[in-house]
Amino acid sequence: MTAKSLLTALLPLVADLSRELPEGERYRRLLEAMRALLPCDAAALLRLDGEWLVPLAVDGLSTDTLGRRFKVSEHPRFEALLSSTGPTRFAADSNMPDPYDGLVDGLDDHLEVHDCMGCPLFIDERPWGLLTLDALNPEQFEPIELDALEAFASLAAATVNAAERIERLNNRVEDEHQRAEVYRQASGQQSREMIGQSKAHKRLVEEINLVGGSDLTVLITGETGVGKELVAQAIHAASPRADKPIISLNCAALPDTLVESELFGHVRGAFTGALNDRRGKFELANGGTLFLDEVGELSLTVQAKLLRVLQSGQLQRLGSDKEHQVDVRLIAATNRDLAEEVRSGRYRADFYHRLSVYPLLVPALRDRGRDVLLLSGYFLEQNRSRMGLNSLRLSTDAQAALLAYGWPGNVRELEHLIGRSALKALGNCKERPKILSLSAADLDLPHGNVEVSAEQPTAAAVETVTGDLREATERYQRQLIGACLERHHHNWASAARELGLDRANLGRMAKRLGMK
Repeated sequence: MTAKSLLTALLPLVADLSRELPEGERYRRLLEAMRALLPCDAAALLRLDGEWLVPLAVDGLSTDTLGRRFKVSEHPRFEALLSSTGPTRFAADSNMPDPYDGLVDGLDDHLEVHDCMGCPLFIDERPWGLLTLDALNPEQFEPIELDALEAFASLAAATVNAAERIERLNNRVEDEHQRAEVYRQASGQQSREMIGQSKAHKRLVEEINLVGGSDLTVLITGETGVGKELVAQAIHAASPRADKPIISLNCAALPDTLVESELFGHVRGAFTGALNDRRGKFELANGGTLFLDEVGELSLTVQAKLLRVLQSGQLQRLGSDKEHQVDVRLIAATNRDLAEEVRSGRYRADFYHRLSVYPLLVPALRDRGRDVLLLSGYFLEQNRSRMGLNSLRLSTDAQAALLAYGWPGNVRELEHLIGRSALKALGNCKERPKILSLSAADLDLPHGNVEVSAEQPTAAAVETVTGDLREATERYQRQLIGACLERHHHNWASAARELGLDRANLGRMAKRLGMK
């Protein structure tokens, strides 16, 4: 590699440092330049988040990789890279399992990565994350000088640093100072991440950030399993109350006689079994947020008492006449149509209007397009770790099946499906495999519930798939890509963005499908 070729690859990235670019585009350009400089089958940029590595951008790896969260202690290669101060290349015969085995994009065979190298990134002399390069050819990286990777890593660190500085400035303007992390540390709970890249998901995140900075009461609506509790936690994390607790109560899990005690507390002797004074959820959430899930299940009597607390901020424990003043932000959630409940007389109109100051609809999974693959990656990595596997992946036909299914149970159904399918597929193996691949047959999705969202433009393609499974899957892919190209007047870059693919990956897939 000549100094000229290194300079040619690095100059565009230097120019990008002074440009205002979306974070995702900046990282995509970074990996694209690295693959031009250091040819490989796959590259990734991962950020270190505590004991986890979070993929921020991938090139040449399956889409679901972006949804995975790699626990460093479970991946010896990542541990080795992070413990080094410079680039590391692993021997082709290394017995360390590779986290990317079976994840190289466009390959259905269980091919293992045979040449692997990477480099840690440091920001302000502290480890920030990793750059990784992988190849199926065991001699791919022999002619590559590690100094070239180290030089590239230095510029990559500058790129990451620039992106993070821009984001910090934006956060300061919006007064969002990492409140989610503060809450996680204060509460001792592990933060849960909202994963997605679809337009519907991005709109939801924008609304969360908008209403989070206020103190308005939020009514979260949506189908069962869409993740309403996760949305409530995100709103709290984006609020000025983030350093205070968020207290949750599932209103459907308790009878009326206990709901009042749970909400308002009680004094000793208030009822049989009340042996001591006890604070209720409102007092526990004082200064913070109270999340009432399944709020549509509350009785009219409890609604009336709740309304008084919301209006005055004052409550009485059961069995006491003493007033307690509380300062609580209320977030409620339901899968019922409360407006219809009001019309039918089963819900108080004044309580409904007090709850729905800011209504927030969580989109169904079928309306989130390719987010199903990112979420699948997250659940696949969880199950891979739980089952002690080297790699757990989806075949191409399994990905197509997930995209085509209607998901009546939404994200919760997807989580259970991945866990169940992985367990069954492992049970069907005569010997424990290094790479376990889930096929469409392993998923065993029910028929007759196929729905395709607006982000999946060829619903007719799903309905006409027949015959041999591999041929049918490839036919569906050709129809999907073809329709997308027509909409974008055969602009491959625009089509790749809509499909959630890197342009180079789309080109390789189209070539394999005989479209180029």
